[in-house]
Amino acid sequence: MAQISWQDFERVDMRVGEVLGVEEYPQARKPSYVLSIDFGPQIGRKQSIAALASAYTPEELVGRQVVAVVNFPVKQIGVRRSEVLVLAAVNPDGSLRLIEPDAPVELGARIR
Repeated sequence: MAQISWQDFERVDMRVGEVLGVEEYPQARKPSYVLSIDFGPQIGRKQSIAALASAYTPEELVGRQVVAVVNFPVKQIGVRRSEVLVLAAVNPDGSLRLIEPDAPVELGARIR
């Protein structure tokens, strides 16, 4: 994989948000949810379509803090729009585990 510069990394705006709501999204190719995420007063609430249905139940996601890239362009996935990209680690078997703070932080906190 090609190396990037520090300036490239600084352009990626990753923030902490709290999942407020989860709805199933069967129109996606992979088992997915539509997440409603609160990133605090500066960024507000955003929607993300995340292929997490094989790893988490809606009950496991609501109230959880997650890390997401908030400055990608909006992506149309079926009839819905994904405004942010929720980050997860991918195991060799393809299973996912969310990237999240190990203790609660302020909503909208920037990842550096």
